[in-house]
Amino acid sequence: MVTTKNPQLDVPPELRDFAEKSVEQTKKAVDSYLSAAQKAVGTLEGSAEAMQSGIKDLGKKAMTFAEVNVASSFDLAQKLVRAKDVQDVMRIQAEFVQEQMKVLSEQAKELGTIAQKALKVNTPS
Repeated sequence: MVTTKNPQLDVPPELRDFAEKSVEQTKKAVDSYLSAAQKAVGTLEGSAEAMQSGIKDLGKKAMTFAEVNVASSFDLAQKLVRAKDVQDVMRIQAEFVQEQMKVLSEQAKELGTIAQKALKVNTPS
């Protein structure tokens, strides 16, 4: 008789702690990068007064989406680090992929709408 048992992830506590700290340090580094990118976008907006508002909106929205997507990825990493077994890892990953597909689809639609508006404003009649 074959018994199926969920294989346990036998990860030493020290390794799990190290992984959690690594994820947190990487998150801080990415947050710092995004902050610098936001400042750069702000500087561009301040120095380029002739830039159309639609293009500005597109840049701001893209940065917002990038921040949201990076945060989602770090949430995933933290959940995976805390997974109890392989089945838990698979469930967490499947939920993440399903949610991200919805989010990315909505983001693409919104960026498309903003881009269309910007093109209409910037296209000479």
